[in-house]
Parts: sequence; C-alpha cells; structure tokens
Amino acid sequence: MCFSASASFTSGIVISAIGVAAFRKAETRREKFFAFMPVFFALQQFAEGCVWLALGNSSYDFLLFPASRYFIVMADVAWPVFVPLSILLLEESEQRRKSLKILLGAGILLGSYYMFCILTRTINPVTNSFHIDYKNDFPAAMVMPAFIVYLVVTIAPLFISTVKRMHVFGIIIFVACFVSGIFYTQYLTSVWCFFAALASMSIYWILAGSSKKVEDSVAVAG
Repeated sequence: MCFSASASFTSGIVISAIGVAAFRKAETRREKFFAFMPVFFALQQFAEGCVWLALGNSSYDFLLFPASRYFIVMADVAWPVFVPLSILLLEESEQRRKSLKILLGAGILLGSYYMFCILTRTINPVTNSFHIDYKNDFPAAMVMPAFIVYLVVTIAPLFISTVKRMHVFGIIIFVACFVSGIFYTQYLTSVWCFFAALASMSIYWILAGSSKKVEDSVAVAG
C-alpha cells in the first residue's frame, strides 16, 4: 500500500480473503492460476508493509532489503510475465493466443531486464508525502521505453482476451495506471500497485461469471 504499514497489512488481509474466494470460484487449473492474482497483490502489500516498518523504526532495519527487493521483483519482474501468461492459459481463440504469446515473450524480456537492473543497480526506498519512492539508478535512457513496454504487456492482454468480463478488469487497470502516472509520477510503482490491488474484486467477478456459465451448461445438459 502507499500510505502506512497498517494500511498495507490491512489491505493484504482483505485482498487475501478475496483471493481465497476467487480460488473457490475457479473450476480449472488455468482458472486457478488466474485466481492467484489477488494473492499476488496481497503479497505485495505485505511486503510493502514491511518496508514501511523498516523505514519508520530502526528496530526493523533488517526487513528493508528483503522486503523492498521482493516488492520490486513482484512488480517489475513477475507482473509483466504473470499477466500475459495467465490470460494466455485462459484463451481459447488460436488467433488471440498468437498475439498473447508475443506479449508474453516481450514480458519475459522486460522482466529479465528489470531483474538484471535489480541485481546490478541500487534501490533505496524512501518515504515522502505518505508514499514510498523506490529511488534507483536504473539506466535513464531505458526508463521510458521500458515503462511503455510494461504498460503494453500488462494491459493489452486484458483487452485481447475473449474471456467474458476481462475487458472490465483491463479498464480498471488502465484507469489505475493513468491516475497513478498523472498524480503520483515519482511514486508510480508503489501507488499503481495499490490501485491494481483494488481490481482484485473484478477478478472474483470474472471467475464468478465463468463458474455460472459452467453451471448453466450443466443444467442445460441435464
């Protein structure tokens, strides 16, 4: 979360509950993989809660490095791969799957780039105006190109997908990222992930729709 340790931990608990509910709605292994997204967000919130603790109390200094690195890896390395992969696994249209495979490849390359930067560059989380700014010395020339690719591989799959209601999730993520970029540019990683976490409810809604579709099909067959 972006505002405090307590807010982060509270959000993590709430989103975890949504994740459990989503798992219960998932009917197949592919849907269960997609249903992991709320858990993904929850783990991020717990990690950032630890960052808040470390930045606010020297007694928790030992948490700063692992928690901040975990948060960044989840946001910059795992997310660009997880999104196109999870949507690809759900997609039944072969033509759409080709596009999703391209985006997955781009996400893997981007994630590899960010992982290289995380391993070879410095990252210094600092608090400012009730947000966490993950200051780093990643190559300046690559900041904007990498960010554009990030947006494409994490948002485009949600609109390419033919899964019912997936576009609603895409709209939520797009608006969240847009608002974060306009109002909280220097804290984009932290704030955007907070808004993205709010979209967890739409994941449950998507899986609930899929579950109802299966139930209706069974009823018709019966």
